[in-house]
Amino acid sequence: MKTTNTLLAMAILASSSTAFAGTGATFESLDVDGNGGISKEEASADAEVMAKFDELDIDGNGELSPEEFANIE
Repeated sequence: MKTTNTLLAMAILASSSTAFAGTGATFESLDVDGNGGISKEEASADAEVMAKFDELDIDGNGELSPEEFANIE
């Protein structure tokens, strides 16, 4: 049972697209206004996200989508 619970927890964590190693931030915690994107102003709450913002903003629209944010490593 303990092994099953551990495996289930690992699967849930691995499938989460919002929490990333290296930063304590989640997409939801940075998307303060809840519009589905992270602006530079919102990203400034996390130094690592801010430092990589321009690299992550693949489409250059000035906001990170959930898919773009998922590329942080």
